[in-house]
Amino acid sequence: MQIKQIKNNIIDTLQDIYSKDELQSFARIISEHIIKKPYAYILANSDDVLDDYQQEEFANIINKLKQENPIQYILGEMEFYNINLFVEQGVLIPRNETEELVDWIIKDNQNKQDLNILDIGTGSGCIILSLSKALNPNSAKAVDVSNNALKIASKNANLNKLNIEFSKTNILNTKPSFFDKKFDIIVSNPPYVKESEKLLMKNNVLNYEPELALFVDDNNPLIFYDRIAKLASKILKPSGYLYFEINEALGKETVELIKKYGFADVVLRNDINDKPRMIRAKK
Repeated sequence: MQIKQIKNNIIDTLQDIYSKDELQSFARIISEHIIKKPYAYILANSDDVLDDYQQEEFANIINKLKQENPIQYILGEMEFYNINLFVEQGVLIPRNETEELVDWIIKDNQNKQDLNILDIGTGSGCIILSLSKALNPNSAKAVDVSNNALKIASKNANLNKLNIEFSKTNILNTKPSFFDKKFDIIVSNPPYVKESEKLLMKNNVLNYEPELALFVDDNNPLIFYDRIAKLASKILKPSGYLYFEINEALGKETVELIKKYGFADVVLRNDINDKPRMIRAKK
């Protein structure tokens, strides 16, 4: 099979499962992964023939995509903002909206020195690693309840040569005394998808990504925001900032909850798709 046949093969095989945009993205990502060259090289050498190993790898990837396995898990890697990430089942796959949140935080704080940053529910480590690389903080700490997530986040810190302090804790019962310092920035992308919203989600999310990192009970969908805002009110420095990624359907409710803990200048921001997905609050 020639390189130029990869795209057509992907479209012909998977067009009943994935959108046109997804298939276009697959073609580029898979080509670069298999050939180990930039996409510009691939386009310029599209008549080259894949060797037996490359053809076998391609077939394995296609078979997994037929089962709606996320492409990030299949390849075991992805790019996020300014870093490379290792990902596997057991951690949430970072989304574009989270990159927007990271970009907001960096632009707010890029001229500040000696920052102490805390990431709550770090997952793959994507947020704390991107912030650490861009802002060069005095200290960067990340916590999660999942041993597997902490293992993967630590691997990603080593991959990107960044010094992050990782700790295991269940934030729902973590006391302020757990932390040995106060922070300039606290950020969290906690579970926020209501159980009733499962019906709206694709199989590649429901069947593969960790429920622990995604879903909350419909009766108390802001449980993590309530707990983290309360904790942040104790461990943020004066004029420190709390940042959240949120459920687009609960923007106003989340803002009112945060204000309850004495935060000022609470800003609800829309993402690139004009959906309310991020909050910043000042202590």
